[in-house]
Amino acid sequence: MILDELKESFKKGSVLTRLIYINLAVFVAVKLIQVVFFLFSTGQPGTFFIIDWLAVPASVTDLLSRPWTIFTYMFLHEGLLHILFNILWLYWFGRIFLEYLDGKKLLGVYLLGGLAGALLYIFAFNFFPAFAQVLPVSRALGASAAVLAVVISISVYVPNYTLNLVFIGPVRLKYIALVMIILDLISISGSNAGGHIAHLGGALFGWFFIRQYRQGRDITRGINTLVEKLANLMKPGRKLKVEYRKTRTDYEYNRQQAERQQRIDDILDKISKSGYDSLTKEEKELLFRVSKKP
Repeated sequence: MILDELKESFKKGSVLTRLIYINLAVFVAVKLIQVVFFLFSTGQPGTFFIIDWLAVPASVTDLLSRPWTIFTYMFLHEGLLHILFNILWLYWFGRIFLEYLDGKKLLGVYLLGGLAGALLYIFAFNFFPAFAQVLPVSRALGASAAVLAVVISISVYVPNYTLNLVFIGPVRLKYIALVMIILDLISISGSNAGGHIAHLGGALFGWFFIRQYRQGRDITRGINTLVEKLANLMKPGRKLKVEYRKTRTDYEYNRQQAERQQRIDDILDKISKSGYDSLTKEEKELLFRVSKKP
């Protein structure tokens, strides 16, 4: 019953609802798999391969062997607080986003913002010497870059939209966005440099999206078209209805033609005796159809 209700909610829900559901579903599924591996392990933490398989690596060599991770990483979380904060930020700012823009743009900003975060993270770790030692083992995961793309895009689009924050009071979106960017910048030298760099990549895309959108260009259109095509491919195909018809033999064909001709002759005789007005509606229609044939 609960599963059916969740399926119905996902099916009828908005893009925002579906993004939240997917993040939660991936989180629960990964945790359940980790529990299974833990119970059947011999003391070794053999569940990390799941994270490696879905998290995006900084190493280009590793990325080439797992190219899908540039998208899967943005739905992957390890800690409960990690996913909780991301889901809350996505929900709050996603609702504001949908007040002014549509769900397709929200999905596009989320996906492309997450992609931009992954690319900036990979570039930074391969370019700056500070990350040389951790490059082979570094991984990024979480929806933060994608969520920040949504936050920054709507904050740039409606900068004076006001939120009432607990213990602070009314604050405009532009100030919230500015504080978040500053915090990520000054945190790069900390323990989660990759995460903060990815956040900045998502933020940069959010700003760029709105700049292009105001000039009449929707740069999310391509990714949305791709998503729609993939969704259509995964839909179950319609079943073809096959009808079996018995092929008529020459004898049957000739018999039917003879019966039809006899029927026409009877109608013509009736006309010669009683006139055309004596014909029934069915007889008139049959005569009309025959007269139209070459």
